[in-house]
Amino acid sequence: MAKFLVIIELVLLVYCLIDCIQTDAPDVRTLPKPLWAVLIIVLPLFGGIGWLLAGKPEKGAQSARQTTWPATRTSGFPEYERPAAPKGPDDDADFLRTLRTTDAEHERTLQQWEQDLRERERRLREGEQPPDRPTDAAS
Repeated sequence: MAKFLVIIELVLLVYCLIDCIQTDAPDVRTLPKPLWAVLIIVLPLFGGIGWLLAGKPEKGAQSARQTTWPATRTSGFPEYERPAAPKGPDDDADFLRTLRTTDAEHERTLQQWEQDLRERERRLREGEQPPDRPTDAAS
């Protein structure tokens, strides 16, 4: 019978200590959380019973912690109410506008280069010296 009581006391100690450690400090009732931990360790039977009756948060009680993951941008929102993030760069209108502007600039530059190349080729066919290359007198 004594061994049975010791086993019950040990199980109560382990259960209550783990439960106390895992409970958020603002949710603990009656005494501060560290004092409950000390009581459970020093007086395992009375501390454990006291924790279960007066210290453990009541079931269904509103937690002091507002969200499960307070560091995330979408915490506290149910899945269907979360703000939608862009799925990729092609869903972002500003990014697409920037691409179109950049593409237009590249197209104008390319057309200018092609025009310059055609002009140089025409001058070479006609035997003229291109204006951007000086005549080499040494050769």
